Amino acid sequence: MAVARSGAPEVVGAYVAATVVTLVQYLRSRDRRLLALVLLFAFQAQALSREWYDFWKDVNQTGACAAGLLLVLLLSPRHPRPAVPPADAPTPRGPDASQPPASR
Repeated sequence: MAVARSGAPEVVGAYVAATVVTLVQYLRSRDRRLLALVLLFAFQAQALSREWYDFWKDVNQTGACAAGLLLVLLLSPRHPRPAVPPADAPTPRGPDASQPPASR
């Protein structure tokens, strides 16, 4: 008698395929942000292949959530640091720095 798995094999296969495609893309581009996406897909594939009562299903779901949060952190925009002019740079004199300031 075959035991029914909790996740459909097609869905698990889709997550495995997404993991492989993302890993190949990482090897091509070396963008480290893709590693978080690989982790997310791999954890989710493992979680879907487990039974609902299996302890490791919860562990893998937690790993997928953590990888997703890591991905959000990696993709959130950073505020650029203001450029600090060198100490010996001349200060701008007017609105476009080529004209002297207007007298009032």
